[in-house]
Amino acid sequence: MKRSDYALGYAMALLGAMMFSAKAIYVKLIYRTEAIDAISMLALRMAFALPFYIITAIVLFRRTGNVKLTPRQWVWVGVLGLLGYYVSSLLDFMGLAYISAGLERLILFLYPTFALVIGAVAFKRKITKTQYWALAIAYAGMLVVFAGDIRQEWSPGVITGCLLVLGCAVTYAFYIVGGGEVIPKVGSMKFTAYALCFASLGIFAQYFVTHGAEVRHFSGETYWLCFQMAIVSTVIPTFLTSEGIRKIGPGNTAIVTSIGPVATIVQAYIFLGEPITWEQLAGTALVLTGVLMIGKGK
Repeated sequence: MKRSDYALGYAMALLGAMMFSAKAIYVKLIYRTEAIDAISMLALRMAFALPFYIITAIVLFRRTGNVKLTPRQWVWVGVLGLLGYYVSSLLDFMGLAYISAGLERLILFLYPTFALVIGAVAFKRKITKTQYWALAIAYAGMLVVFAGDIRQEWSPGVITGCLLVLGCAVTYAFYIVGGGEVIPKVGSMKFTAYALCFASLGIFAQYFVTHGAEVRHFSGETYWLCFQMAIVSTVIPTFLTSEGIRKIGPGNTAIVTSIGPVATIVQAYIFLGEPITWEQLAGTALVLTGVLMIGKGK
């Protein structure tokens, strides 16, 4: 592969990570705009994003040489899609009502550590001594940031928000571990498109159970922010990251995407006015060190 292709792959992975990291910023801005619950926001996001994934799924399904999924694979894609993009996203959106965008992103970034533990339990994969140290360093960094947020502004909601986002990170780790078993057989783009379609079914089902069939009306700014979140922080980075993986490989992509927590902290400072504290910087450095140690081990 040409050096220019590698450079393009790194640029795609980097831009995708930064765009993904803006999702928390959009959620916080929407909460500031008007009173809205998490499932309504999530439904609006997927209403704007779903058509792109449906089109992608149809194109991939009709592509010459397409290998159809087996019934077992359909079940796994459906379950993982609901877990990774419905349950996980809902917990994340709920948690962001209580905690800062920077803290949310750091908690989410712990998902590789949870994936490591899940892999060890479910598939009997041995955890090395280096990985144990990596886990300790990552969680120590998380505690430093958590202590800093409590020092800045203590409320019982901080605990609630952290637990909700922690649940998001754990469910997403299950999605990553399961996806690691299915994606090599299905293909990353096809898996993502199909999984998002299944997740949308769960999101819209909960929305109708919660709010009924009556159309709820929100402000124009809320619709605009949800549209931006769907395109800027969902659809475009999905395709950028997938193409980045194809060009430079999953390992290099994972290293590049470690910019995510730093990008969120900077964006939260610019767009939300969230302060950048020494606890955030120190904790972020520790979390990134631990996660990258795990990535290097793999």
